[in-house]
Amino acid sequence: MHVFVTGATGWIGSAVVDELLDTGHVVTGLARSQASAVALERRGALVRRGDLDDLEGLAVAAGAADAVVHLANKHDWADPAESNRAERAAVGTLADALVGSDRPLLLATVLSGIAHARPATEADRSPAVGPDAPRGGAENLALAYAEKGVRVIATRFAPSVHGRGDTGFVANLVAAARKHGRSGYVGAGDTAWAAAHRGDAARLVRLGLESAPPGSILHAVAEEAVSTRAIAAAIGDVLDVPVVSVAPQDAAEHFGFVGRFVGLDMSASSTATRRLLAWDPTGPTLIDDIRSGAYAHA
Repeated sequence: MHVFVTGATGWIGSAVVDELLDTGHVVTGLARSQASAVALERRGALVRRGDLDDLEGLAVAAGAADAVVHLANKHDWADPAESNRAERAAVGTLADALVGSDRPLLLATVLSGIAHARPATEADRSPAVGPDAPRGGAENLALAYAEKGVRVIATRFAPSVHGRGDTGFVANLVAAARKHGRSGYVGAGDTAWAAAHRGDAARLVRLGLESAPPGSILHAVAEEAVSTRAIAAAIGDVLDVPVVSVAPQDAAEHFGFVGRFVGLDMSASSTATRRLLAWDPTGPTLIDDIRSGAYAHA
């Protein structure tokens, strides 16, 4: 397949591009900068210059491809409304370009807010509906296109897609521990995050693109629940700093923007995903990655 990928030089996207190229697919990646374009060309991918606000360009690129993987997001933590607006507009544009084609649109979504008292499952629908919802309600918007001849595949990524070089949530926890000289968790530390190694997540994207049916919800989850206290303890051991509880009202000051997520339970099952795609994660665990020095850069 010829696959158009947004977010193609991001943390997950660059691994997805490699996975697709290594398995014989042709990739065109969206690049905002010349540096990103060069990085894609070096990987063996084609390049489409533009960004998420270039809706006309997104439509043209999607229409020329056999499949679309949408991984880009502005992630503007200072202006989440703008991130939500851009996400909804981009997803709607990509989906409109594929109406009636039966071609796949695989989009990245999140697990936050899906379930609270138990790990989320693929059968749980996202409560984010409408343009003012988190991520602009893009998951529900996209899934509605399954009845319009688009093979929509919503892929919920674990809050920690980890590995050497990760700059996401866990890297920010490590940075906070270095800054304050203590590794923290919120409250009792009994909230938990799902996790998946970056390579396993990339392989899931490729498998979903190749065979998941329209309207599928996939969970890129290798570990169902890693407690935030266990994450803090592993970071504390590696940095040789004490492990402490941080009061919820102090989370933002201690952790920065990631403080709003440390106290949230974002655990999830991937039982249905594994069964559907014969996906068997083989990468290291999150704690193994922390202890092996994968976050020494943070």
